Amino acid sequence: MKIKNYLLIGIIGFSINGIAQTGNFWTKKNDFLGGKRERAVAFSIGDFGYLGTGVDTAEVVLKDFWQYDPISDSWTQKADVPGSPRRDAVAFVAGNKGYVGTGIDNDESFSGNKLKDFWEYDPSTNTWLQIADYPGVGGTGVYFATAFSIDAKGYVCCGKVGPNSYSNQLWEYKPSINQWTQRTNFPGGVRYQLSSFTVGYDAFVGLGANQDVFKKDFWKYNAGTNQWTSISDLPASERGSACTFTIGSRGYVCIGSDGGLLDDLWEYNPVADYWAVRASFGGSERRNAVAFALAGKAYVGTGKGFSGKKASIEEYTPLNLADLDELENLISIYPNPANVAINITFPIDLISDISIFSISGVNCNLENSIQGNYCKMNVSDLVPGVYFVQFRNSLNDQIISKKIIIN
Repeated sequence: MKIKNYLLIGIIGFSINGIAQTGNFWTKKNDFLGGKRERAVAFSIGDFGYLGTGVDTAEVVLKDFWQYDPISDSWTQKADVPGSPRRDAVAFVAGNKGYVGTGIDNDESFSGNKLKDFWEYDPSTNTWLQIADYPGVGGTGVYFATAFSIDAKGYVCCGKVGPNSYSNQLWEYKPSINQWTQRTNFPGGVRYQLSSFTVGYDAFVGLGANQDVFKKDFWKYNAGTNQWTSISDLPASERGSACTFTIGSRGYVCIGSDGGLLDDLWEYNPVADYWAVRASFGGSERRNAVAFALAGKAYVGTGKGFSGKKASIEEYTPLNLADLDELENLISIYPNPANVAINITFPIDLISDISIFSISGVNCNLENSIQGNYCKMNVSDLVPGVYFVQFRNSLNDQIISKKIIIN
């Protein structure tokens, strides 16, 4: 049969060894109590999420800071971020403390001052402590950068320095000695409005724009070796100003702008190096929103949509990754690498459609014949390279992808 090229995603329900599985859906939560805004920062520590700074509906740049309790679905205002109000700043968590810094202090870039100051937040005392300034790009300050943390250290990558000036630098902050150290530059070139997430001891950085061209490439950074490695591109629109978060062993990219506004969600499996499309964002399309994860769920909100700035927050419940990993182990593709044909075996009651996609997300539209729990696909016409075999259930929901190599 010929596999259809659908991208319809809903609540996935399937069973492994008789255990029902549901997930992959969004739930609307209470609006952010600090009001509509975009270009804020957010992170999570322990049982709480934190959100602050940004630009409100009057184009006023802010410095307020709020705590979110997912149990009561409520917001509590905390001590303001010290220093200047700021937008397009960065934030990361190291140990049990949060860090906020950089950005710009005006809604108009040409009228604003780039910021390099950094502040450490202790949630146990609700206090801020100034730490060493960000020294990158000549110590002049930066905005539209991205930040992540690995092994109790923080990292700030790339960003915008001026109207036509951008950075590809990566800097590491070690809280124990209050010191910044420059690391290997981001290999994708100068970049701003980019995004990042961390899984284990690796960071994944990409998207954004080099001046006016949006990108969809991603790179893996290993802090132990201080080396970058190219990974599979996001198989969707190039974009900037996206949201990213991590749940368990998966990273996620959500919404953003490709010139317009987006509402898609993509899940990345770093072990297999593949992307799977998940349920579209539960709110309206938007960019310059924020995200944080708590107790196996993600919270995405604020930002700017077609009708203006937003205060809405949506909670994402993912698929059960343990069940997905178990299902993945029950699927076999051989030989791999291949050059003529591949044989596929899978659980007969869980898989109904199989497709092969290029690394850029294009359906190869190959014919195949599924017989029981077996499928054989002729791949002799494919150009040598990396491809993904996508498996869908009876609802046409993509549930698993596996990488193959054609030589």
